Amino acid sequence: MNAPKSEFMKVLTERGFIHQTSDFQGVDEAALEGRLTTYVGYDCTGPSLHVGHLLSIMMLHWLQKTGAGKPITLMGGGTTRVGDPSGKDESRKLLTPEQIDQNKESLKGVFSRLIQFGDGVRDASMVDNAEWLTKLNYIDFLRDVGRHFSVNRMLSFDSVKLRLEREHELSFLEFNYMILQAYDFVELHKRYGCILQMGGSDQWGNIVNGIDLGRRLGTSQLFAITCPLLTTSSGAKMGKTASGAVWLNADLLSPYDYWQFWRNTEDADVGRFLKLFTILPLDEIAQLSALQGADINEAKKVLATEATALIHGREAAERAAETALKTFEQGALAESLPTIEIPSASLADGLGILTAFGPTYAKLVPSTSEARRQVKSGGLKVNDQTVTDENGILKLSDMTAEGVIKLSFGKKKHVLLRAV
Repeated sequence: MNAPKSEFMKVLTERGFIHQTSDFQGVDEAALEGRLTTYVGYDCTGPSLHVGHLLSIMMLHWLQKTGAGKPITLMGGGTTRVGDPSGKDESRKLLTPEQIDQNKESLKGVFSRLIQFGDGVRDASMVDNAEWLTKLNYIDFLRDVGRHFSVNRMLSFDSVKLRLEREHELSFLEFNYMILQAYDFVELHKRYGCILQMGGSDQWGNIVNGIDLGRRLGTSQLFAITCPLLTTSSGAKMGKTASGAVWLNADLLSPYDYWQFWRNTEDADVGRFLKLFTILPLDEIAQLSALQGADINEAKKVLATEATALIHGREAAERAAETALKTFEQGALAESLPTIEIPSASLADGLGILTAFGPTYAKLVPSTSEARRQVKSGGLKVNDQTVTDENGILKLSDMTAEGVIKLSFGKKKHVLLRAV
């Protein structure tokens, strides 16, 4: 692979975004000429994207920032009705059109944090594939598009092969997903001049299908770039914690908890994550990555603050950093810790400790059985005192002078209960 000539491909290469490309030189030349109209697809399966989606959004950010082309965020209003089998052992739950529309609206806010939408040549566009997929005539589609797909070849793709090897059911509905995604690429080329699709490495087969379909239907050359599916240095899947996915919407995961996720990065991952999930200059990242021993914690704080600022804004990021400083380093009860309001009557009657820590209230542990296990290992605290009795009850008398009860799981997860 030759050294990239365009700023876009130079950034992606130096920061570690590239896993595979269909034609590195072809993408590089298009980026150099500023004609790299590019899309990434996002299905509307939930009300929020999670941190695993950030790599592709950051790639769109750098596409726009370097002037390489126009970003398109393709919302899967149509494909969500089918379900992508990639990386799954079972079929996705089918959603109603109303649920899909609600999810789509909820997802929009994250993109505007990282890319600029508008009517300019380089401004991003948000498109919904329901515009064309819901209008297809099935017989015409089979004749004009379906005839270009080999079932033998489709069975060889990992998204299908892995499901079959594990003897998990793959519905005909899901089998059609890769055809629809390929058709999306061709349709976006026809409507918007899109020539590049980017996505996670698990999407390689689907994207290459689109390139091949475009060639068979007589389009100009289409291209693909995939980014790696990230794992931490210890082998854990990036973006998952013991309590669930790391959501990008503040109503599902507070900016403070988001900051803490990045602060808890393993030492060996700090430099890599600074390159991928912040926009700090590479020379500054190199200086932070060189820190050793206890000093690496300073680099983790920078990572946490910069990554949080991109998604939740600078003010929220700095407030989260200040909360962490007061809570962990100065021992104070920080006002901006996540707060759950509960009826005063619940405390007056007595609220079981296991219930308080569980999914109904603080959500610090996924279940009361897990809370019970943590009590036995000394992992839970109330007002900084270790819980020793799994049958303990919280009452109004447990409230601090600030009018809250502080619940802690380990050293870094805290929630305040406030009676109302």
